[in-house]
Amino acid sequence: MTPRPAAARPLLWAFAALTAVHLGALLAGATAVAHVTKPALMPVLACYVLARGGPALLAGALLFGCGGDTLLQIGGDTVFLLGMGSFAAGHVCYLLVFARQGGQNGAAPVRRGRTAGLAAGYGLLLAGTVALLWPDLPAELRIPVAGYSLLLTAMAFGALRAGLLAAAGGLLFLLSDTLIASGLAHWPQLPLPQFWIMLSYVAAQFALATGVLRAAAATAARTAPRPAPALPGAGVS
Repeated sequence: MTPRPAAARPLLWAFAALTAVHLGALLAGATAVAHVTKPALMPVLACYVLARGGPALLAGALLFGCGGDTLLQIGGDTVFLLGMGSFAAGHVCYLLVFARQGGQNGAAPVRRGRTAGLAAGYGLLLAGTVALLWPDLPAELRIPVAGYSLLLTAMAFGALRAGLLAAAGGLLFLLSDTLIASGLAHWPQLPLPQFWIMLSYVAAQFALATGVLRAAAATAARTAPRPAPALPGAGVS
């Protein structure tokens, strides 16, 4: 994707402004404003990614997030499952992005000796969360939520390939979706739960996108051909 630096900065400011308006609307209880701004967040961030020359799959992950954001506002179990499916498709896009980057990116690599320990930690986090939520989830949502949680955790673990910023984004996504699941299970909620869900979600998507862009930029800088050294006496007449 050809970078368009002149367009990137205004899009970033637009995303920041939309985020501020949306979160402010949640705090103020302005439901109509929150409903209008929520579906606009990820498309603007996707446009920013493309303006930075980011991969189309990364923009696709964000647009699938927009689909999930929109569907989850409608309500109802069937629509909720469709929204979860849209988010799941976004996680698949992220996993493909991370797989293409592999260990060849410019991000700080995770030492091989730590990989097994990290995988075990993410696995324990998944198992513990699902086990705690399972008895309190509606019966028809237990299997879909467990399957989605597995994919989400795989995405969060895969984000380690793109560096610490992307890894933080993966963990924030886990936090945001756990807050949603705890609401489905009718656990006690924080005051203004939608605010905390969206704050962690928007931060997650931004950290994931920015982390991938930084890793790609570092790779491009490292692999760019270097100018050939000048030969002794070159240019002397």
